[in-house]
Amino acid sequence: RADASPPLQDLLQAVENGVKRSPTGSAVVYWMRMEDLRVSDNRALSRASAQAQKEGVPLIVVFIISPQDYVAHDRSPRRIDFTLRNLVDIKTRLASLHIPLYVTEHKPRRDIPRLLIDLLQQWNARSLHANIEYEVDELRRDIAVCRLAKGAQIRTDFVHDRCLVDPGAVFTKDGRVYTVYSPFQRNWLNVLNSNLKWIVEAPLPQPNGEAIYSHNTLKELFQADVPSEVEGFKCRDKETMTKVWPSGEEAANQMLQMFLCTKARTSQMGLANPLSEGAEPSDKKSRAVAYKDSRDKADKDTTSRLSPYLAAGVISARECVRQAMKLQGAKKVQATRDTGLGTWLMEIAWRDFYNHVLAAYPRVSMGRPFQEKYADVKWEVNEEHLQAWKEGRTGVPIVDAGMRQANKMGWMHNRMRMITAMYLVKDLMIDWRLGEKADGDLASNNGGWQWSASTGTDPQPYFRIFNPYSQSEKADPTGEYIRYFVPELRNVRGSDIHNPPPKVASKLGYPLPLVKHADARERALRRYKYPGEE
Repeated sequence: RADASPPLQDLLQAVENGVKRSPTGSAVVYWMRMEDLRVSDNRALSRASAQAQKEGVPLIVVFIISPQDYVAHDRSPRRIDFTLRNLVDIKTRLASLHIPLYVTEHKPRRDIPRLLIDLLQQWNARSLHANIEYEVDELRRDIAVCRLAKGAQIRTDFVHDRCLVDPGAVFTKDGRVYTVYSPFQRNWLNVLNSNLKWIVEAPLPQPNGEAIYSHNTLKELFQADVPSEVEGFKCRDKETMTKVWPSGEEAANQMLQMFLCTKARTSQMGLANPLSEGAEPSDKKSRAVAYKDSRDKADKDTTSRLSPYLAAGVISARECVRQAMKLQGAKKVQATRDTGLGTWLMEIAWRDFYNHVLAAYPRVSMGRPFQEKYADVKWEVNEEHLQAWKEGRTGVPIVDAGMRQANKMGWMHNRMRMITAMYLVKDLMIDWRLGEKADGDLASNNGGWQWSASTGTDPQPYFRIFNPYSQSEKADPTGEYIRYFVPELRNVRGSDIHNPPPKVASKLGYPLPLVKHADARERALRRYKYPGEE
């Protein structure tokens, strides 16, 4: 039913059918969510500010903490902590513009639309602005907000902001949404370059007048603090996360510049501050320039590490593209495999692709495989194997290194994501949805997991199964990545680091492999070829 009537279209229709001209109130409200945590280049915030300036009233920013949503969407304590730390930075920046950030916590989550409209009525705000979220639950929530707003004579403005090119703007020749990446990327690039309005930076919000501090109701909003934690989501390694993932737009932009303009370092492989000094500047051998050839190597900081910041909206995809174009000296977006930077921009195109799929085929965010023919694939139910995979105790060094990196850093190198995901679903034959629950950003996360499981759009064919040992030799040729994250093997040299002999593993206290890859491969081929059978 959701696929037959995608809720994104229902939301856009609800906005279109909403209040066109509301009476001028006492304020304009921008509703910030977990995926647009920035002040710069924020379309909904910019539009809200422009509306407030036009009406001559103050702008208010509101953020609603929703613990039930965090449980429903498998949000981790680290993700919630990252959100709260960024909110602290945002509150400080907005305060310098005399704009209050009002943070409140609410449950049950189904009542959030009513809470939000009640707040607007309390503040006599007649205009609500927000960026669109493409997940099913969020779209349905926002449709409910629009209906309540219409009854309260409040104008709603929900706008696209997450992607470079909006969902609904890239179609096949016969008007369908692309489900294969390569032709999508080519058309996406043509659409993007045919009108560079897509990457124009949204204006910064304008300051409120200082009279807001004298307003009987609105002045109190400045006193609403951002909590240091949310009950049930206490971050146990907050100090480490603060070091490894510094909060704020300034940090995200510095990380982008270091990726674009400095060389990779082995010292940044693990629990290191990404902004630490010592990176060697280079315009010809920077991480971005070398990305095409080095991105799959895990023994240095060869990637941008910006995925947490893009997922939370601390930096916009548009800013990444603009800075890449500046470095290239280009007037058009050059997202091609010819160069390192072009290859990196193609990864941002993947992000758009999966969001377009999410918007057009809501079932992928509802626990359904995109390729329904694989809905009956027989999965193993083996809690011991699943737990060993989560903890990095599978007996396959590259898989264990990747999982331990995720456990330590809350993040994993992209090549390791592919290797560990493929191992879970093809070698251990465990349902991809159990792996997805442990992951982050829904669109890219779901797309990646279903790619590995051969159940998604443009998937890895089921008969192509990664050999984790040969993958290890390619991704970690020196073995330093494994030695860092799997200290039991720190003294192992040569090819044994990738597949330790049983005697060596036992002597070092390292587990033996849970399964034999050759046998597991045959099992996976059989079960995918004949879904539903053992």
